[in-house]
Amino acid sequence: MASVAAAAGVSQQTVSRVLNNHPSVSAKTKQKVREAIEKMQYRPNPAARALVTGNSQTIGVLVSSTTLSGPAGALLGIEQMARARGYWVSMAGLQSGQPIEVADVVSHFFAQGVDGIIAIAQTQIAVDATVKACEGIPTVLVTSGPFSGEHHALDIDQADGVRQLMTLLRGLGHRRIAHITGPADDLHANARADAWRSCLPDGQSIEDLCVQGDWSARSGYSATMSLLTRDQPPTAIFAGNDRMAFGVLRALNECGISVPHGISVVGFDDIEGSDCSIPPLTTIRQNHSALGVAAMELLLEAIDGQPARRLQIPSQLVVRASTAQAS
Repeated sequence: MASVAAAAGVSQQTVSRVLNNHPSVSAKTKQKVREAIEKMQYRPNPAARALVTGNSQTIGVLVSSTTLSGPAGALLGIEQMARARGYWVSMAGLQSGQPIEVADVVSHFFAQGVDGIIAIAQTQIAVDATVKACEGIPTVLVTSGPFSGEHHALDIDQADGVRQLMTLLRGLGHRRIAHITGPADDLHANARADAWRSCLPDGQSIEDLCVQGDWSARSGYSATMSLLTRDQPPTAIFAGNDRMAFGVLRALNECGISVPHGISVVGFDDIEGSDCSIPPLTTIRQNHSALGVAAMELLLEAIDGQPARRLQIPSQLVVRASTAQAS
């Protein structure tokens, strides 16, 4: 840094301010320093800066699953927002989400000296383990679990998305609206199932209309075959995500049941390909990129010591050709 300061004709403190985007440095001085940095091919030493400032300008992100579209989209939003604010991201994907694994990942983040942690936690076990392991460090939970007030938390509004779907289906005259859930321990799946139950018409048998899936298209296919054996098959099927909805569409096609005039089908997520299924799928669009950006913004609040709060990102109903008036 001393050589850069000498080449630019400024103090080392001014070089430091330029590197940290301090607003008090004039545009002319910034330009001189940046030219000197380029000429000297200077690269800041994060470890040395962390020792001086107490900040590593690095955050840790742990995620329950990177194979699903939601966490992957949120990760992209977090990374883009972090870089825009001068931070780098260290990411770890959880295999089991069990407490010992979460504690090991958080310990690794501590060793890196991260300034804060964002946890995309899909199960209550992962949430509880994260809260316990992250004691004493700014933390944001991306989860549909209950808000304790201890850490900042946020998620896309799962319940409102389901209410939008159910309002559409009931407005089309559907009363027997079946639901294929996600995994039993998944907080998103539970939030969607709870909202579905609360929106059912009076007198409907929940047990008769609900089948558990596992987010895969194959489970959506199997669940649909099971629903079609019931004494009163549904007039509409709400699959807990779009992948399962694709399995629903295949099962109905094989059974010769028209969609939407025989049975209407809706999904959740609006993943790539939802508009290209046969027929195109009515679903809920989740803005996972906005979720990631908001998570990083909340983490910056946590780093600044602001009180914990919860955000819910709105979802959007996308009506396509897989839904129609009940026959």
